[in-house]
Amino acid sequence: MNGINIFSDTNPLIYLLNGNFDIANILDGKVVWLSVISELELFGKKGLSNSDIEQINALLDNCFIVDINPDVKKLTKHLLQQYRIKLPDAIIAATSMYLGFPFLTSDTAFQKIPDLSLIQFET
Repeated sequence: MNGINIFSDTNPLIYLLNGNFDIANILDGKVVWLSVISELELFGKKGLSNSDIEQINALLDNCFIVDINPDVKKLTKHLLQQYRIKLPDAIIAATSMYLGFPFLTSDTAFQKIPDLSLIQFET
């Protein structure tokens, strides 16, 4: 890894697990950070096989996971008050803002938050 930090939403990680080479190319050589919310969302698909769970855990072993801390909570509250955004998305966006890293997502809902440095991925 060359030390370039990137913060990932959940959806690019799902695409990566499904074999999307475009996402793999974007993340190649990057230090990948994600919210604890994304970590949990990866396990939300019903019927995950043991192999799926192993793949998710292997991916997560190569990422830095950020828990909710007082600063993230404060930013989350601000985002919930300012924008029509779901709570998990607000926590994820707040975590990216807290870290100050570019934010990789395919979710267009984040475009309404001007303080995010978005890398919009189109599927």
